[in-house]
This record gives sequence, structure tokens and C-alpha cells, in this order.
Amino acid sequence: MRRCFFFLSLALLLASFSSIGQSVKGARVLVFSKTKGFRHASIVQGKALWLELAAKYRFEADTTENADDFNEANLGRYQVVVFLSTTGDVLNEAQQQAFQQYIRAGGTFFGIHGAADTEYQWPWYNQLAGAYFKDHPKPQNASYINLDSTHPATRHWPAVFNRFEEIYNFKDLQKDKLRFLLAVDESSYEGGGMGTFHPMAWCHEFEGGKAFYTALGHHPETYADPAFKQHLMGALQWLLGK
Repeated sequence: MRRCFFFLSLALLLASFSSIGQSVKGARVLVFSKTKGFRHASIVQGKALWLELAAKYRFEADTTENADDFNEANLGRYQVVVFLSTTGDVLNEAQQQAFQQYIRAGGTFFGIHGAADTEYQWPWYNQLAGAYFKDHPKPQNASYINLDSTHPATRHWPAVFNRFEEIYNFKDLQKDKLRFLLAVDESSYEGGGMGTFHPMAWCHEFEGGKAFYTALGHHPETYADPAFKQHLMGALQWLLGK
């Protein structure tokens, strides 16, 4: 029975990848990973993964740590802008305005892990990203709850599953404005700080554009995990509206 379940799960995963691959073909993605605070070692693997996925599924991905790329002309070339574990104050006022205009013109934001630890002095960013990072306990195993089995970023996971992660506690959570996709069960690990409802991934439509955030992605080895890759690709599919 276990072997049958494994092969069935693998078949569903491969079928889902095929469907997602068709829907993102031809898109253009900007992966931004500038840091002004803590720098995650996994940024290296994250950038490499985006380039790998782009080559495999025939979309374009550019990586940058140059905030000058946040101008109207350049941002207009991309359907999705990824903040890959950015930290601190990474954009000046003119760059912030350009990014606001991009979102309001129908652009999309994809925040990964440290993206919540970014732009604390810019309230609009909090509304876009959905929350700010507060703190975290040591990385550990915990039980995750799939809150939305219909979303392409989470439908490949069972109702409850276990992962090893650095688990963020959040502040300024825009709770009434977000579609929550994953949560973590605080009774399954030590150091939770959000009580009975502790979300870990969410999305929403915002000021004409879209935003997706996942708190997963701290460790370098996460970017080699097929389930995490599908999480990213499913999010990309949703952001592209396909």
C-alpha cells in the first residue's frame, strides 16, 4: 500500500508540473535579492533554482541585486517580480514609487522567506507583502496544515505534513485581506508566537496587481526539494492568472 501511495503521489506531482509548465511558458520574471540586513545563504541556491526552472519550463528569469532596476521602463518588461529573501531597506523613494506604479498597472509580487524582513518603514509594502517578520525560534520540524487544497501552490501537499524550517513569527499581519494557504501547528514545535492561527503562506489581489508570500525557503537544501519547487511554480502560475 505504501509503495502504491508513493507512485500515485509521484504521478500526481509530475502531472501537476506538466500543467504548470504549460501555463508559465513565455513569462518573464525578475528575481531581486538585495540585502541590507541578514543575508541568507540560500539566496545562492534560490537564484540558481529560478534560472533552472526558467530553462526547464521555457520562461525567462533575470536575477539582480541592483535596486536601480526598479524603474518604470525596466519593471514594465516583467510579469512577476520576486523578492528572494531580501532584508532591510532595499529601495529608495523613487524606486518605491516605480514599484507601486508597476503593481497598480497589473504587476505581481512574489515574496520568499526573508521578503517579510524588508522595508519596515514603508507601510505600503506591509500591505502588499501581508506581514512583517517579527522573530523566530531555532529551525526545527513542525506540522504544517494545508488550508487550501485548490490553490496550485498547495494542492500537491496533503492536509497535514511535516517539514524542517526556520519558522517565522509575524507582526502587522493583514489578516482580513489575505487568502491563507498554509499554516503551522504551534503545538508541534517550540517557540511559536502567534497562537492558534499561525499562517506561513498566503496570497491576495492588491491595488490592481497580485501578491504571493511564502515563509518557506530558509535552508539551501530546500531549493532542491521537489515539493518546494512545485510550491514556487504553483505560485507563479497563480500570479500569472493561469
